[in-house]
Amino acid sequence: MKQPVITIDGPAGAGKSTVSRTLAKRLNLVYLDTGAMYRAVALQAKRENIPFSDGNALYRMCERINIHFKVNGDNSTIYIDNEDVSVQIRMPEMDMLSSSVSAVPEVRKAMTALQRKIGEKGGIVAEGRDMGTVVFPDADFKFFVTASPEVRAQRRYDERKARNEVIDINKVEADIRKRDEQDQSRKLAPLKPADEAILIDTSGMEIDRVIEIILSHIKSAGI
Repeated sequence: MKQPVITIDGPAGAGKSTVSRTLAKRLNLVYLDTGAMYRAVALQAKRENIPFSDGNALYRMCERINIHFKVNGDNSTIYIDNEDVSVQIRMPEMDMLSSSVSAVPEVRKAMTALQRKIGEKGGIVAEGRDMGTVVFPDADFKFFVTASPEVRAQRRYDERKARNEVIDINKVEADIRKRDEQDQSRKLAPLKPADEAILIDTSGMEIDRVIEIILSHIKSAGI
């Protein structure tokens, strides 16, 4: 029996990374962080000075480099070829750059093909913004997690403060609202829940409670 494909979509700071990672561990499935893949593309394009307006050059770059993950216990690291770029892709400037590059059709084509290849045999929890609507439209389970901009900004602020970054929470919230608008208004694969997705507002929830809700839906289907 083919293992399930579970999609977790949602905006920045909604908690989808923690939820997806924890869920994958609980169910012994592969965690696919597609947002990290677009961040890696943005990082490499910046390094090579490739303008985001040059879709063909970006596509050739995506075909040339090897973006892949390595899992060690609870930790997942992302590589461009043989270089661990897990830290670099989480720098604040990558937030908007990854959103911009993900709107380029040629980049979307390359990454969607790679993501589908990773998930073709099932057994994955795929996190992103268009997993349930575009990449895995026939997924066994689809969830869309969200939270208020204020709550999401506080979460991002706390994450960065823990990394000793000097940052203003008002700027974090402004950036999140800008990212939301950019993600939701793009013509290609805009951020939105799949029609059959189960919506979960995580604003007042602990992660364990969110996981409980998701697992209850999955178990009710006999998985």
